[in-house]
Amino acid sequence: MKKSTTPIGMLLQVVVNIVVLLFTLSALFPIVWMVYTSVKSNPDFSLNTISLPTSPTLENYANAFEIGNIGSAIFSSLLNTVIPVPIIILFSFIIGYFFSRIEFRGKKLLMVLFLAGMMIPIHALLVPLFVQFKWFGMLDNRFTLILPYIAFHLPVAIFLFDSFIKGISREIEEAAYIDGSSFDNTMFRVIFPICLPIMSTVAILSILGTWNEFSFALVLNKSSDLFTLPIWLTFFSGQHTTDYTGKIAGLVITSLPIIVMYLFFSNKIMSGMTAGAVKG
Repeated sequence: MKKSTTPIGMLLQVVVNIVVLLFTLSALFPIVWMVYTSVKSNPDFSLNTISLPTSPTLENYANAFEIGNIGSAIFSSLLNTVIPVPIIILFSFIIGYFFSRIEFRGKKLLMVLFLAGMMIPIHALLVPLFVQFKWFGMLDNRFTLILPYIAFHLPVAIFLFDSFIKGISREIEEAAYIDGSSFDNTMFRVIFPICLPIMSTVAILSILGTWNEFSFALVLNKSSDLFTLPIWLTFFSGQHTTDYTGKIAGLVITSLPIIVMYLFFSNKIMSGMTAGAVKG
């Protein structure tokens, strides 16, 4: 698209650039504000919530680790993210591959069931899941949240893999079979590496969903040692007072892994989202 050289065209381009710049600043400012507010004291924050800190301090971060027991919350969040995400990727790839490549009896029924898993609001399952977990004695356990997190993210991941694999030429697999490759070898050593873009998309969506999940982590686990970071952040609000700067420091600690991950893998995230949309 050629740039316009007419006065009206140049003015329009300037207006568009200004609008885009304002949108960018509006997206960046909350992050910048959160970072510099986390090093303010509560009295300094009460005087002016927007201004820069007059006397920066790391006391809020020190309190988070020494008094707030954030280490346990970080471990719980990592455990409930690191274990489910690879399982989600593996199972969704296998099921998506079978849906896209193999015709079998009951295939449409299974696809409808997984589609129903996408359509039903997960919070509608909160009470039934609590009752079931209580019945089987699975509440308040280090691994309580892993099964629900896997189940909640599988439907979307399956349909993403199914859509992507349908766009891969079958000739690749036929050539592998001619060379003597077995079915499982072709699936995991030929097709699986090709699915890297959509795999990145599934991983990011799953990580965001498990890392930030609040409701099920609050209801299914009651021990403070099992609380994840979103639950841990609620400790800063009491009946009459709220430690705002301490809570904001906790938000920085909670958000930092996601922000760093996006900065390093933004290209893969965008290519994966695009691939998932185009391949369907």
